[in-house]
Amino acid sequence: MNALYILWLRQVKRHARSRARMVGALGQPLPFLFAMGFGFGPIFQKAQGTSYLQFLSPGIVAMPILFTAVFSGIELVWDKQFGFLKETLVAPVPRLQIVLGRILGGATVAVVQGFIMLAVCVLVGFRPVFGASFAGAVFIMFLIALLFAGIGTAIASVVEDMQGFPLIMNFLVVPMFFFSNALFPMKSAPGPLRALVRLNPVTYGVDGLRGAFGGPFRFGLGTDAAVLGVLSACVIALASRLFSKIQI
Repeated sequence: MNALYILWLRQVKRHARSRARMVGALGQPLPFLFAMGFGFGPIFQKAQGTSYLQFLSPGIVAMPILFTAVFSGIELVWDKQFGFLKETLVAPVPRLQIVLGRILGGATVAVVQGFIMLAVCVLVGFRPVFGASFAGAVFIMFLIALLFAGIGTAIASVVEDMQGFPLIMNFLVVPMFFFSNALFPMKSAPGPLRALVRLNPVTYGVDGLRGAFGGPFRFGLGTDAAVLGVLSACVIALASRLFSKIQI
C-alpha cells in the first residue's frame, strides 16, 4: 500500500506541474457552456419548459473529467518512448500497483478538474443541490474518472506512437460524449439512437450527476453507479493485463 500511495502521489504531482494542460482541459468545455448554454437556452426553455443551463451543466462538468482522465494515458506512451518507464518497472513493485497508481493519480486530477468546472457553472447560473445527494455526485465523478483513466492506460499500453494516441482518443471519446445525454435529451430521438445512447457509459455518468445535482434521473443513482463501477473494474483489469505485457 505504501508503494501504491507513492505512485499515486507521483502521478498527481506530475499532472499538477503541467499547468498548461490543466488550463487547456477547461478550454474545451467552456465554449460548450457559454455558446450552447446561452445560445440554445431560450429555445430549450420554450420546448421543454425548463432551464437548459440546468440540463447542460452536469454534462459540462463531466466533460473535463473524462477528457483529462483519458489523456492521462499519454504520459505512459511518453515514458515508454524515452525510457523512463524502465525505472519504474525494475522496482520491486507489482505491476498491478503501478497500474493502479497511475490510474488513481490520473482520476484524482480529473475529479479536481470537474470541481473547477462545477464552480464555473455555478458562477454563470447553474444551481445544483448541495445536500446529501452531493456525495453521490462526487462518487459518480470519481467513477467516471476511474473508468476513463483506465481506458487511457489500456490503450497507452499497446500504443507506441505519441502522435497516434490523441487521434485514437479523440476518435473514441468525442463520439462517446456527443452520443450521450450530455447535450440534448434523448427521449424524442429515434429508437436506434436511443439504444446507442443506453450502451454509452458516459450516459450513465451524466445521468448520475444530473440526478445527484437535483435534476431528474433517467436510470437512478444505483443503476448509474453500478454500471460505471462494473465497467471500471473490467477496464482496470484489462489495463493491468495489457500493462503486464510491456517489455523493457
